[in-house]
Amino acid sequence: MNTLRNSVRLVGNLGMDPEVKVFDTNKKLARLSIATNDSYKNDKGEKVNDTQWHNLVFWGVQAKLAEDFLKKGDEVAIEGRISNRSYVDKDGVKRYTNEIIVNEFLKITGKISNQ
Repeated sequence: MNTLRNSVRLVGNLGMDPEVKVFDTNKKLARLSIATNDSYKNDKGEKVNDTQWHNLVFWGVQAKLAEDFLKKGDEVAIEGRISNRSYVDKDGVKRYTNEIIVNEFLKITGKISNQ
């Protein structure tokens, strides 16, 4: 049951190409965003589409695979854990963010390139 304590699974479309950083230790980090869509009927019986955006963080081998195989618009399934952190922006303002640290991902659809 410990694996259920902080676990999230999402299926959605990527909103950007991977932003990749390589650190001095050769450790790789990739950041992406994913949109998940839900729909429901409001009080008037009208269909309402709700899109939620989530920030994804990939480390190490997962970051390399994301860099090589994921592109904006791809549909992916991810599994990971939620992380809340704060940082100071370039203007010195403390900001808070929620991210999903990705453990595994599966590319469901996307364009196949001839590279």
